[in-house]
Amino acid sequence: MNPTREKAWELLTQYNESDSLQKHALTVEGVMRHFAGLYPREDPELWGVVGLLHDLDYEKYPEQHCVKEQEILREAGADEVIIRATASHGYGLCCDIEPQSQMERVLFTIDELSGLITAAALMRPSHSVMDMELKSVKKKFKDKRFAAGVNREVILQGAERLGMDLDTVITETIKGMQEVAEAIGLGMAQ
Repeated sequence: MNPTREKAWELLTQYNESDSLQKHALTVEGVMRHFAGLYPREDPELWGVVGLLHDLDYEKYPEQHCVKEQEILREAGADEVIIRATASHGYGLCCDIEPQSQMERVLFTIDELSGLITAAALMRPSHSVMDMELKSVKKKFKDKRFAAGVNREVILQGAERLGMDLDTVITETIKGMQEVAEAIGLGMAQ
């Protein structure tokens, strides 16, 4: 069973009360939907649900991240495609499920990248992703002290797995974030 977006949000908020984790989930959901739209045979609804649920266990079970969520999702009756995809974003970090499908490879790549772009947007005078440019993100990407917790190697590995150059991945991730900018608190101030 694939949970509806509404059910996925319900499940996410049951396990994650933190505003920042909820906004991150909404960010990744938006970027996943955007990327799904780049591939004619992919389902933006499924990709969005996977993005929304990818950190389901992070707040309550950080030491079991990507492991506990598999159990939670199985208990909730989620399809194995969703369970595998959400867990695969932690490949090499906290789980051994290698991203294989296009959906899994995109999630693996953009999870960390969306965090870097969020941090870069918050540093801008506008505090918005709406005026974000590729060159700004690339500059922050190269500065290892900026958003030091972001694993840049994962982003580079992910881009390689996708067969995309880093500029394209960053540009499409920015576009995906712009589509949900208001919901994630990175829209233009009025």
